[in-house]
Amino acid sequence: MSVETPVKTWADVVVQALKSNEVRLVTYVPDNVLRPLIDAVHADPYFTVICPAREEEAVGITVGAYMAGMRGITLMQTSGFATLPNALASLVRPYQLPLVMLISERGTLGDFQLGQAVVCRTMRPVLTSLGIEHFAIERLDDVEFVVDRMIKQAFSTQEPAAIILSPLLTKKSNTSQ
Repeated sequence: MSVETPVKTWADVVVQALKSNEVRLVTYVPDNVLRPLIDAVHADPYFTVICPAREEEAVGITVGAYMAGMRGITLMQTSGFATLPNALASLVRPYQLPLVMLISERGTLGDFQLGQAVVCRTMRPVLTSLGIEHFAIERLDDVEFVVDRMIKQAFSTQEPAAIILSPLLTKKSNTSQ
């Protein structure tokens, strides 16, 4: 009789990468695509989890915690990112704060919401124009490497980084919501 090892999900891999990089604070605004990760960090006493009202508040909490000595990450969806350019350009970039963002990509692959689609088309150009390193993960096999390296890069260079979770990885879009 063989015992099968349970298959790790993308959320399981992200949790492990956060722990291995001593990222203890997780801020987020609720998102259905990120629900598996949100549930996992809430269930794990290792993490301090805060759910503010807006993404700008999540960024402020995360970078404030960094200045007090705690590593954090901010979770959001594509439309939540659209609210952040001012905070990124006036706080995170000029003060060289290593904000790590994990963004569920919406507005692509058949998403029926026009607002999500418009924001999706502008997200990467905004990240590029602000000089923020970003990478989209499409395959489960790449999650550990990309999340680990993006976190390491952000904290070693004191620069923000955006990890984008493609619907090819999460297997979710707004077409069923």
